[in-house]
Amino acid sequence: MNQRGFTLVEMLVALLIFGMIAAAGVGLLRFSVDAQAATKTRLEAMASERRIEALIASDTGQAVPRVTRNQAGDAVQAFDGGAGGFTLVRAGLDPLDDPARPSLQKVAYAFEGGRLTRQTWPMLDGTEPGAPVTLADRVAAVTLRYRSKDGWREVWDPIRPDLLPRAVEMIVRPVQGPEMRYLFLVGVGA
Repeated sequence: MNQRGFTLVEMLVALLIFGMIAAAGVGLLRFSVDAQAATKTRLEAMASERRIEALIASDTGQAVPRVTRNQAGDAVQAFDGGAGGFTLVRAGLDPLDDPARPSLQKVAYAFEGGRLTRQTWPMLDGTEPGAPVTLADRVAAVTLRYRSKDGWREVWDPIRPDLLPRAVEMIVRPVQGPEMRYLFLVGVGA
């Protein structure tokens, strides 16, 4: 008697081959999903870096030599820079239907506690600053230098309080990933 069909061994071999192909397909799909997630994370990080770069470039590029006063009434130089951050006065703000709002704004960038922050003042003279806004966290270190006509300085301490540096160099070292080096031109010459 001649019977047609598959033997048990043939069925097991076919199931084994199907299982190997399915496992390879699942592995390939998992790799694709992981690669897409990693790409999305890196693109978001790059977009964040570019937003920070544009914000600082805008602020430094519109810096003006305006001496301000602190809450005690003491004069504060137009640009104050050290290892932990810098403060400047920028122009170019639109008062937005509020004529009492100034077109100048005092802005500070600081690195502390693993965060790069930006802080603004509601008025130039005699007021307390607003709450700092975190621009980047998980930052291991920030190195700042200030360019004068004579060369680079670690601290900006000009003879005249209304002098601005020509440029600011900022090197940001994140906890994870490559360091980023930025060069921002300061003031009208930018």
